[in-house]
Amino acid sequence: MINSNGTFLSSEVCLSASNRGFLYGDGIFETLKVVNNKILFFEDHYFRLMASMRIVRMQIPGNFTLEFLEEQILSTAAKNNCAESARIRLTIYRNNGGFYTPETKTTSYIIQAFPLATKLYTFLETSYEVDLYKDFFIAKQLLSTIKSTNKMINITGSIFAQENDLQNCLLLNNEKNVVEALNGNIFMLLGHKLVTPPIEDGCLNGIVRKQVLAVAKKIEGLEVLEESISPFDLQKAEELFITNVIIGIQPITQYRKKAYTTKLANELFQKLNELI
Repeated sequence: MINSNGTFLSSEVCLSASNRGFLYGDGIFETLKVVNNKILFFEDHYFRLMASMRIVRMQIPGNFTLEFLEEQILSTAAKNNCAESARIRLTIYRNNGGFYTPETKTTSYIIQAFPLATKLYTFLETSYEVDLYKDFFIAKQLLSTIKSTNKMINITGSIFAQENDLQNCLLLNNEKNVVEALNGNIFMLLGHKLVTPPIEDGCLNGIVRKQVLAVAKKIEGLEVLEESISPFDLQKAEELFITNVIIGIQPITQYRKKAYTTKLANELFQKLNELI
């Protein structure tokens, strides 16, 4: 069942051919995780959503309170029998009308819920190889930090990864610095320093990125930095890992001929699960 503006509809429902999210990518979305009928880190998601709507000049409905959206999300999970563990996608798009210039700033929303096999994050130590994706670059701008419905770089990068037997790719910005992975933020352990790119480099303002930064700062002897990462830094690092709200932490085991350990990623993974 899909929640469309508060009404539950069959999953076969089709959007209008005039839908602006379809025609122009005029939409934003949040991916959330529900565990035991609770949305993980929901306040962070909510404030990122509100900021994203303001950035793209969408009108925020008066009823879009934290409590309203929480109820809509949890009821959608319940309708799909996955309130114990679910992946949620909340998509907001500007209403029909206009060409590049919309006729309205008003919005509609769709909520989808998909069951997950486990509640806690699972630490996967299987082989996980990445490489750089250099066909297209992320711009150092505010739009790059939000989850818009225009994800063509991530799509073409995912196809590139599949064609080259890679588990993921790392994306570069227009200054050729490493920004993020196809599906999450990137962290690098270099000596006693844990480094992740700053938001200003064009990376997604990730929810689990924020949680990992907070717990990592409590580890004695570990310096936590938000600094640009060059491709040359990857060859010197001891560890690389990816974060997002669904997988938690995914350690990278290989980049080209460089192999990585997973000790810190495992420690942070355990601390992340303690927050659930």
